[in-house]
Amino acid sequence: MSVKIDTKEKFTEIRPDAADWTDNIAADTLEACKEVLNQPVKNLVLDLTDITTANPTWLANLALLQQEFYEKSASFVICCIGDALEKQLDQAELLESLHFTPTLSEAWDIVQMEEIERELLDDGDVLFSAENKD
Repeated sequence: MSVKIDTKEKFTEIRPDAADWTDNIAADTLEACKEVLNQPVKNLVLDLTDITTANPTWLANLALLQQEFYEKSASFVICCIGDALEKQLDQAELLESLHFTPTLSEAWDIVQMEEIERELLDDGDVLFSAENKD
């Protein structure tokens, strides 16, 4: 496999191990990302530090993948993109719709904030439901 996977306490970090996000590497990366949803810790940080070029089709798949994670109450954050990849994402009109952070540390912060948000919303639903029953 052409990706590095590092499982942490609250998220899994996946990092493609190549400069060009070719069809094979992109397929391996997206498959590894989807497998995270079957793990106890479903939050994902996709570290694109090494990626300099990518097929626009694979970039568009990131938006679909992000949506899949959020539908399953899991975080999906992309970090460490370089200038060349940022330009490609901007040209594909994906820069504004995907969740990016400049560093891994900031990605971790986003995961933590989203975890807290989900907990509060879940607690709020319980409180709201209890109020309606009285």
